[in-house]
Amino acid sequence: MKASDLFIKALENEGVEYIFGIPGEENLDMLDSLRGSKIKFILTRHEQAAAFMAATYGRLTGRAGVCLSTLGPGATNLVTAIAYAQLGGMPLVVITGQKPIKAGLQGKFQMLDIVRMMEPLVKDSDQIVYGRQIPALVRGAFRIAEEERPGAVHLELPEDIAGEEVENDTVFPRQTIHRVFASDRAIENAVEAITNAKRPLLLVGAGANRKRVRQPLSDFVNKTGIMFFNTQMGKGVLSGDDSHFIGTAAFSSKDYVHEAIKKADLIINVGHDLIEKPPFVMKGQNQKVVHINFHSAQIKDIYYPQVEVVGNISNSMDRITDALDECFACNREWVKPIRERIRAAIHALDNDTSFPMLPQRVVADVRKVLDDDGIVSLDNGMFKLWFARHYHTHHPNTLLLDNALATMGAGLPAAMACALMYPERQVVAVCGDGGFMMNSQELETAVRLKLNMITIIFNDSAYGMIKWKQAGQGLADFALDFNNPDFVMYAQSYGAIGHRISASDELIPTMEKAFSDGGVHVIDLPVDYSQNTKTLLNDLKQFGN
Repeated sequence: MKASDLFIKALENEGVEYIFGIPGEENLDMLDSLRGSKIKFILTRHEQAAAFMAATYGRLTGRAGVCLSTLGPGATNLVTAIAYAQLGGMPLVVITGQKPIKAGLQGKFQMLDIVRMMEPLVKDSDQIVYGRQIPALVRGAFRIAEEERPGAVHLELPEDIAGEEVENDTVFPRQTIHRVFASDRAIENAVEAITNAKRPLLLVGAGANRKRVRQPLSDFVNKTGIMFFNTQMGKGVLSGDDSHFIGTAAFSSKDYVHEAIKKADLIINVGHDLIEKPPFVMKGQNQKVVHINFHSAQIKDIYYPQVEVVGNISNSMDRITDALDECFACNREWVKPIRERIRAAIHALDNDTSFPMLPQRVVADVRKVLDDDGIVSLDNGMFKLWFARHYHTHHPNTLLLDNALATMGAGLPAAMACALMYPERQVVAVCGDGGFMMNSQELETAVRLKLNMITIIFNDSAYGMIKWKQAGQGLADFALDFNNPDFVMYAQSYGAIGHRISASDELIPTMEKAFSDGGVHVIDLPVDYSQNTKTLLNDLKQFGN
């Protein structure tokens, strides 16, 4: 058996459904081995998009997504999306090619030490130097990528190793990883801290956005009556329509949610991930914090929890819930007024008729159109904060945002992965005009794959979030404006369907018709960001800040 055949057999053994990427001559043996495989190869127009798609597959399934590139520039083009997966806790296996390592004839042409280049970005990086190593290294790569905390793993398969013959074609079976349970003493300490609290709050973080965590958290909230809020990447674990939900920590420390945080005497922090901007700071505060996570707390000068429950989150929450009295914190009068003000403010501009449209109205319209299981994939820009703060999620991973690397260019490829995986669900990519153009060439890939999806482009002809921060610091408006193509014609040039919104009441019917007709749609949406600072300042005045 050829080593590349064995590699594909090992990937099939891992349950790989897709490989996203752009091959080069160093991958041709592997590409040939894929011809007879049940694994689908998804050819993209840029390696970065391939890795964004593979990372999104990992994010949604908990199983490592797979991307492929050649050596040199192909591998370097993967770097941003690998960092996106690593910081965002998304399982990803990266495969790169390389020149022959036994008898190279091209000197240093396109040669970089990709294994060492990847090491700071991934959980593990290895070169395969013998074909017989393939089963063990592939099994190890998937195990490392998928175990907590999930992330990226890199394997380099040189051209001559891929083409060599191997005698043994045995692969290593996948094994269920049984996560460690927290100690009884840790559970007792957490229960004691919660029982003694007068104003407890539950914080749902990024680490809780995993399989099998939603139900135990819901049981805990329903039994104890404790109110909860979430970080941006913890959004959707529990429903935004739950009567216990306060809101999302999306803006500054003076936003609505933070008023509740300041009044709380205990924060039960489930799934905290230091990669996100902290929604609260312990330094100088008298609050107690219970840290419940798969791994111990990363101690910083702003985060040093007094109680740690380290182990399987689902198991920990089940045991804590069992040990607490029913309706422990049903008296929620201290936080109800804050919740009511949050809800009123979030929905205050849902029906605003001004044009260009305000982001608050756009969020409300998108929510009205999408089913409960519809997916919104956000790129990075000012709109991300409005969606994080205002968009109500009903199921996990129905609002995909990146609050870790926070890179532009990920929104469209991530939405494409969703549309590929879930063709029966509504999928919307929301991008700024700047971020959209970073990977807009993937419209061709989406059309070629016959995907059904909508891309909404927030068009303000500028890098809007940086302009907002520039103004917030009292600096002159400088160097952040640009010109855009005609997005309707641009979409049509790829075979997609373009739309331009010219009034605030056009977005909903345009989206509804796009979903009804199917195919790839691009909506050019002029947006008014001028009220960003004004709106936020008005909100803060309600709390006397």
